[in-house]
Amino acid sequence: MTERDAWLAGLPKAELHLHLEGAIPLPALFELVEAAGGDPAVPTVEALRDRLAYPDFPAFIDAWIWKNGFLRTYGDFTFIAEAVARDLARQNIRYAELFFSPGRFADRGLTTAGLAAAIRSGFDRVPEVTLYLIADLVRDLGPQNAARTLAEVVEVAGEAGIPGVGIGGSEHLYPPEPFAAVYEEARKAGLRTSAHAGEASGAESVRGAVEALRVDRIGHALRAEEDEAVVDLLARSNTVLELCPLSNLATGVIGRIEDHPVRRYWERGLNITINTDDPGMFHNSLAGEYAVLMDVFGFGRDEIRRLAAAALEGAWCGPEEKAKLRPLFAA
Repeated sequence: MTERDAWLAGLPKAELHLHLEGAIPLPALFELVEAAGGDPAVPTVEALRDRLAYPDFPAFIDAWIWKNGFLRTYGDFTFIAEAVARDLARQNIRYAELFFSPGRFADRGLTTAGLAAAIRSGFDRVPEVTLYLIADLVRDLGPQNAARTLAEVVEVAGEAGIPGVGIGGSEHLYPPEPFAAVYEEARKAGLRTSAHAGEASGAESVRGAVEALRVDRIGHALRAEEDEAVVDLLARSNTVLELCPLSNLATGVIGRIEDHPVRRYWERGLNITINTDDPGMFHNSLAGEYAVLMDVFGFGRDEIRRLAAAALEGAWCGPEEKAKLRPLFAA
């Protein structure tokens, strides 16, 4: 480890765009595979790592669904929640908000309330990191299912530590506009809002997230710069952007890391944060993301500190909790 790598490892960090089911450390995921009877295609952890590689975004979604097949019980979710929390604490990530996707597991008899309680039980075993949940309303399942999930989230949001909702999934097939009424209901319930946009679809998806869904944050926003008017919209609205550079490379939505707009967004003054998205599936880390920003895009240490602080400022925890964490990040 170089001195620079040690500095990045020790830097207090925060993540705003992180999927619980995509952040499972490989040894823990392999344990789940084995507990389910194994898979001949992944006889070892190394083979599992090789299985989690994707030529394009649809292939990533297919792998996501395959991996979810090994999450069958509430106990499985407590297990992965603890494993992910310990991995975050190991990286000196001091605060994180994690998506979970209850709609993906309803056919297994797992409820939104039951999943939230099981995940919280795992998180509570690792007090070194402050963790919140964001409910993914899963665009692939449609607005009616999203409305049902939202109603279930509202019932348990306070006790389960769920400050907001988002929509992930197949953005190229399901645009944001049909979910506008659901998002309005979420705001009425006091929840914050985010949406994946501009990842597998273009700038029009980002515009829809801002204008139709009126989101607080946008996940990815990679392709917003395809329309300069959309970039201007992001600047005027000061919408927090949850950028995930190495994720975009891993899913093939950019061909080279040099093509990512992170430096252009930064210089344009957009409100950006850096995140890993699905580190268990992309084999990345937040310190590694920052290293790429330094090596490829010329970010300096002061800029990295500012990005880490921006993630905390964009967080959805309460003002008192944020005030307690702010001196740690400022130092």
